[in-house]
Amino acid sequence: MELSFRWYGENDPVKLQDIKQIPNMNHIVSAIYDVPVGNVWEKERIEALKSSVEKEGLALSVIESLPVHESIKLGENNRDHLIANYKESLKNLGESGIKTVCYNFMPVFDWTRTDLHHRLQDGSETLLYDHEYVQTIDPVTTNLNLPGWDESYTKAEMAALIEKYRTMTDDDLWENLGYFLNEVLPVAIKHDINLTIHPDDPPWSIFGIPRIIRSKESYDKLVTINNAKNNGICFCTGSLGCLEENDLPEMIRAFGDHIHFVHMRNIKRLDNHSFVETGHLSKDGSVDMKAVIKALKDINYKGTIRPDHGRMIWGETGKAGYGLFDRALGATYINGLIEGVNQS
Repeated sequence: MELSFRWYGENDPVKLQDIKQIPNMNHIVSAIYDVPVGNVWEKERIEALKSSVEKEGLALSVIESLPVHESIKLGENNRDHLIANYKESLKNLGESGIKTVCYNFMPVFDWTRTDLHHRLQDGSETLLYDHEYVQTIDPVTTNLNLPGWDESYTKAEMAALIEKYRTMTDDDLWENLGYFLNEVLPVAIKHDINLTIHPDDPPWSIFGIPRIIRSKESYDKLVTINNAKNNGICFCTGSLGCLEENDLPEMIRAFGDHIHFVHMRNIKRLDNHSFVETGHLSKDGSVDMKAVIKALKDINYKGTIRPDHGRMIWGETGKAGYGLFDRALGATYINGLIEGVNQS
């Protein structure tokens, strides 16, 4: 297991010089953030990103994320052109030595929260999802944005997308995911890239839009599309842990050959599908973090782990969930868990 840390490029308030001071931290997770979704990632841009990381003595180990265009998820007529671009980006990443690429298949919305500044009892600020509040919102008619919404869309464009997705079923979305994977996996396999799909966050339908990557049954269906190890999983304990019925250690042991990237964070489940993000310690939330690390040891996991979202602590400000201090504490905690299970 190798520790990694997400970095948002040169404009990230968290600098590589700070990240490399975290004990046992050698790997960076990043992406090219200014290329429009659907366009090709040119090799020169990939090499420039890789060089900026390596000059600080770190390794660019995972690309998170190479986004999937909405037209691919919708199965629209222009998807073959967009998939061809995706394959070209994968080829360029592979030729640049990238072995793990994360993506998601969440329609319209990435991760969704209702509050980025929820204050915990200890005074730290964290991310909160209030399901009852979300149920009162129709993003087609409500003139507001929530955290995680893609601000590149105009209000009219987002409304049109939502209406399209509301005509789709889970089976329709699965069919489009299968089409996409059957096209891109041969390129990933040729270039020895593990594609890892991030689970939906939260792992249930919101705003009447289907979501499909949320449970053991979802992963059973995913590997049925193609059982090659390159058809992989980004195992996010925070997203999957929102559903009490998800037995995370059991899922890790069931799909070990397909897990190539791990997000470690803790959440505390509240009533009626609501949840709050906590510190990383098991006692602070609903996820048994030690049991997760023990299961990863049991499958002989050799991939990267990154501390996922962190609270804002000690007066730090910056990108919500992605400050330095609490994620560094999370990395140190994960270090201890790994050392503990390796000695047990």
